[in-house]
Parts: sequence; structure tokens; C-alpha cells
Amino acid sequence: MLEGLISPPSRVLDLGCGNGRYLLPLSRKYDSVGTDVSVTAVYKARSYISKNNTQAECLVSSITSIPFSDNSFDAVLCLGVIQHLLEDERKLAINEIKKVMKNGAFLFIEVFGTEDMRYGGDEIEKNTFRRKNGIIYHYFTEYELASLLTGFDIIEMKDIVSEKKFHGTPHRRHQIRAIARL
Repeated sequence: MLEGLISPPSRVLDLGCGNGRYLLPLSRKYDSVGTDVSVTAVYKARSYISKNNTQAECLVSSITSIPFSDNSFDAVLCLGVIQHLLEDERKLAINEIKKVMKNGAFLFIEVFGTEDMRYGGDEIEKNTFRRKNGIIYHYFTEYELASLLTGFDIIEMKDIVSEKKFHGTPHRRHQIRAIARL
């Protein structure tokens, strides 16, 4: 994903790093930092990074209040995270992301699309649903994601549609991926 756009040892931030799935390969090439709102996830990411003999800073923080200095990162990954926020929080998160990015830095973002099989439920905002477990799911259109990324130069945006089978029945997965430059 970063190949050809970011050179080692660039500083990269993985927002919502979870258990370190993307942070581990990033840590092998870049000065990498991972954050997640979940203490458990950060613990797992630290353990995963350590077991694989590499280094990355991992800390607990919210995407709406990123604890780094302005102009700190050459690239930011935000994969499968921002769709779990309400509209005002999504705007705040993008402003926080812009703040920590260097001029010319890249943002790699992936969100759920409106054609996803999981779309629907208890709607609390347009295309935003709260599941029984309390987790928020927002489903984007390309237009909406582009609007959220105002101020960025969008280099690439594409719909990723795939089919997943559950109990033998096919279901549509829909994601939107974008690469943008500040």
C-alpha cells in the first residue's frame, strides 16, 4: 500500500492499530507508531510486535484526540476505524489527522460502503446505525468520503466489492479505499 509513496525510515501512524495486523509489517520498514482506543488491543499489538522481534510505539488514544505534535508523520493509516464514529466525531478525527501530518504526507483510509451486507439497523444518523452491542457503523458513499477529505488531494479512490459466503449463502462486502495527500 505504501510502496512507491513512502520511503524508509519515514514516520508512519497506524490509527486504530488493533492487535497490530498492519503495524507489524510497517514496523519492519518505517518508524511506526500505533494507537487504539482499546487498552486490550494495544496490549496485544505490543505483544505481537515484541514476539516478532521488531519495534513500534503503541499507545492508547482516541482518533478524535491524537496525542502527537503537529506535523509529526509522513503517512497515516486509518483502516476500518472512522466508520465507527458519528458525523461530528468523523470531522474532528479528520482535523486531528491533518494536524499531525506533515505537509505532503499521505493518508491511507478505508471505510465501509453503503452497499455492504451489514448496512441497516437502528439508524441514528443518515447511513449510521447502532448495533445491539452499542458499536456504531457508518456506511459511506465515495462522494461523502471525498467531502470528508476536503483539503486533501485525493490520489486514488475506489470501491472494493467482494462476496463472502456465510452458511453457504453469498453476501456482499463493500469498502471504499482512498489514498490522499495533504
